[in-house]
Amino acid sequence: MRKQSSSSIKAVGAAIQDLLENLGIERKIKEYDAVLRWNEVVGEKIASVTEAVKIEKGVLVVRVQNGPWRNELNLLKNDVIEKMNTVLGEKLVQEIRFV
Repeated sequence: MRKQSSSSIKAVGAAIQDLLENLGIERKIKEYDAVLRWNEVVGEKIASVTEAVKIEKGVLVVRVQNGPWRNELNLLKNDVIEKMNTVLGEKLVQEIRFV
């Protein structure tokens, strides 16, 4: 069996990255990561009463179980946006809409 060199693996990774960019879906994949990592960013307590639904044009839509939590999260919104973008490694989330 032939051993693959690390340079050929990197070349494949770069080719996939280029393909995603050329197809225009790289940003969508990165944005979807925000939905997937919602629970990690906000922690167990908030995650238990919320669900990240989707992200469109930098707006993360999060379903909240009740009004009091929605109000509380609106107060924490800027901190959550900052933490989310830090975890993602770039400024992908511009706004969060709690519904």
